Amino acid sequence: MTSQKFLAVKNLLIVALALVVLPVLLSRIGLGANSAVEVVIFALAAMGLNVLVGYTGLVSFGHGIWFGTAAYVAGLTARSLGNASMAVALIVAVAATALVAALVGFLVLRRRGVYFSLMTLALSAMGFQLAFRWTDVTGGENGLGGIERPALLDNNLNFYVFVALLGFAVIVLLQRVLQSPFGSVLEAIRENDGRAQALGYDVRRYKLKAFVLSAVITGLAGALLLYKNRMTSAEPMSIIFSGELLAMVVIGGMRGYLGPALGALFYILFREYLSMYTENWLLWFGLIFLGFVIFARQGMIGIGAQFRRRFFPEPEIGAAMADRRTGDYPLPRAIAGRDGGGGDVLVAEGISKNFRAIKAVDDVSLRVRDRTLHALLGPNGAGKTTAFNLMSGIVPTSAGRVSLLGQDISGQSADRISNLGLGRSFQITNLFPELTVRENIRLAVQARDPSRNSMLRSTASVAQVHEKVEEMINWVGLAGMENARAGSLSYGGQRLLDLGLALATEPRILLADEPLAGLSVAERERVGLLIKDVSKSLPVLLVEHDIDRVFELADHVTVMADGKVLVDGTVDDARNSREVRDIYIGSGTSAVAASARQGQFSAERILRLDKVNLHYGKSHILQDVSFDLHKGEILALLGRNGAGKSSVLKAVTGIVAPSSGSVGLMEHELAGLSSARIARLGIGYVPQGRGLFAGMTVRENLELGRIRRQTGEGTHWSLEEILEYFPRLRERLDTPADSMSGGEQQMAAVARALSGDIRVLLLDEPFEGLAPAVVEQLFRTFDKLRDRLSIVIVDHNLDLALALSDRTIVLERGRVLHEIESRRIAEDIELRREMLWM
Repeated sequence: MTSQKFLAVKNLLIVALALVVLPVLLSRIGLGANSAVEVVIFALAAMGLNVLVGYTGLVSFGHGIWFGTAAYVAGLTARSLGNASMAVALIVAVAATALVAALVGFLVLRRRGVYFSLMTLALSAMGFQLAFRWTDVTGGENGLGGIERPALLDNNLNFYVFVALLGFAVIVLLQRVLQSPFGSVLEAIRENDGRAQALGYDVRRYKLKAFVLSAVITGLAGALLLYKNRMTSAEPMSIIFSGELLAMVVIGGMRGYLGPALGALFYILFREYLSMYTENWLLWFGLIFLGFVIFARQGMIGIGAQFRRRFFPEPEIGAAMADRRTGDYPLPRAIAGRDGGGGDVLVAEGISKNFRAIKAVDDVSLRVRDRTLHALLGPNGAGKTTAFNLMSGIVPTSAGRVSLLGQDISGQSADRISNLGLGRSFQITNLFPELTVRENIRLAVQARDPSRNSMLRSTASVAQVHEKVEEMINWVGLAGMENARAGSLSYGGQRLLDLGLALATEPRILLADEPLAGLSVAERERVGLLIKDVSKSLPVLLVEHDIDRVFELADHVTVMADGKVLVDGTVDDARNSREVRDIYIGSGTSAVAASARQGQFSAERILRLDKVNLHYGKSHILQDVSFDLHKGEILALLGRNGAGKSSVLKAVTGIVAPSSGSVGLMEHELAGLSSARIARLGIGYVPQGRGLFAGMTVRENLELGRIRRQTGEGTHWSLEEILEYFPRLRERLDTPADSMSGGEQQMAAVARALSGDIRVLLLDEPFEGLAPAVVEQLFRTFDKLRDRLSIVIVDHNLDLALALSDRTIVLERGRVLHEIESRRIAEDIELRREMLWM
């Protein structure tokens, strides 16, 4: 028996036992069968709502509309039939609810996030007013009465048995749906609906199905309450009742299958007992709801696990990626057997994209031939990623035509284009962070399997999908990490998983957007060869800034600048082009590295780490890490992916509090302080991925960096001084930060970190994903900055990191293995390989 099947059987046995003992236990405390019926009904309603909230990530503030609608339809049907058939009334109510929900869902699901939630809130308010005022049909404030149960069910205990059996059947069916391929896609949509669509899932259709399913289950509960009370009113359509339903879900636990049922039991007991003492029982219920939101986000069903983690922690495991196993695995059979038929597979003809007055892509044409590696190069801001978005359907073209295998795909949606055979990885890792590595890859494989739309078949029963999943995990290099959350992987591990997702869809062409960014030197070599291996079976269109590696691997090169094609030809055409060198390649790594000024720091100690330990849950990430940083010194933290480099920076900044050990800045102890307090003491931090405030201008980003950090702790940086180091930002001050090129965003991130009073600057992968010419600019700027502050740099560009730094700390599995003068390992390649395995 698989673990999924075992869990399903276990849940159903718990439900069956609970339904048997519920009326007995409630009768012992003076409540009886009537209250037991209400528990089951509200449990069904809350579990129906949880299909949206907990599984799909759509928060409905007005789900009482379906509860009330079904109750009214069932009541009107029963009265029109003279109470002749309860079964017919229930069926009509459920069918009508499904029809109305489909129509409403088609409209409201066009909006996401808070807008969707507000539309459901408005729907509930309108429904309540309609039911309350349409007296001729609904009975208005007197309600709709005259409902009779069948004679056999007139006894409350008999009616409970009927409701319990019907409820159990619904719960069995719902569990099958949520453990099916359809249910797994709902979880993917909750985590990252954009990536789900890029894998080929019609996200809106899946959301609509979930919306209707949720409404139907909640509506069935409303119709049953009609027969329990023998009448209904407008109250279940009210915003208050919808809020109570949502509270049941949250208090019980939205990520636990049976959590909402537990929340419903809590609600009934709380209402029955507290209402005896105060009519304001809802106030106290609201306070308890807030308590669960703040202190127990997993709800009642997660309290046990929360208690165990607090008082009985699980055994520690090693640093991120510590369990990873690598080896030589053949190209997955599904990819190796692809055939593009020769000739041009992907053709872009004169594609353009305008963002208001900005022409991001201007009349770009390129052809990608079968079984070739076609490199798309250009400086940051050239339009490469925008071109990818146009070809993959994420952004519509303003002009031009794109064809895949001779079929025009211009204007088609991303999921449709993906299903036609276009797979892509993303510049910024785009995963399902709370799902495991195996679940991420399974979603991609499943996207091309006939079982993808199944609502009753278990995911564990689709053997052909599991075989392909294991094959892809091994090939991409994540064996041993199958059960790790995607969000817990190191950045390099996430890059590998992102590439695996793109290839697991069995594409006819792969668009790879900077797949080597953030990888160690050894991993860049390995993954570069993997991509070249892929290009022997299917064409690859590659965007990458590692120019030397691209020239080694590429069969054809297209170079873009300012949204236009500058060069389209062979590797030699690009390498020998003066224009390409001037705007993109720059002086070259060797020339840039030779310009650094090492060994000019003082003996004064600025920053000190002493036996720092850090945990992420049960993972022991940093183990007794100790080193010093001196005034005017640049210190490099190097090591393989998952070694703990970024975690050291997070420990210094207080983003993750050290479990033990000391972090000292001058006379201040930083361990235990908040990130805000540490920043005000003179620590500037540039995170991997830049972390700029989207929607705000560069000027506003810099002002936010400065407002609370003018404390006298370190060197003061005025706006003019910062712009002297980053002159390109002067003309971008009033530009939204997220609309700039990657290089300009990196400059803005460093400038924001410098804003205010700074002693130490922490740089996490500052050269990642940048064009060589931009890297050269940043390198020279960092070299100048050593005159005014101390720097800790983490970067996988070893030549530049070693040339820029004075000393190097080598980390492996969260421990310091070596501390050495950077110049020694920069000049001695054998020593570098010995210490860094690179």
